[in-house]
Amino acid sequence: MAWTWRFEKSDGTEVQPAVEPEEFSTQGDAESWIGEYWKQLQEGGADQVVLSEDGTVVYGPMSLHAEEV
Repeated sequence: MAWTWRFEKSDGTEVQPAVEPEEFSTQGDAESWIGEYWKQLQEGGADQVVLSEDGTVVYGPMSLHAEEV
């Protein structure tokens, strides 16, 4: 099984990530990675991400922007 992220603008168009991810062997590894790099990815032009397992979308799009308080 391979877990991968897709990086998108807010309109759903794919963008190249500022930090190149690997393929992850578990969902937890993929989520830990996004937790570590989300700010750099957002600053690099990604607005949202989609998590897939072997090409099947598991969830997303998930915003990389912090909620306004």
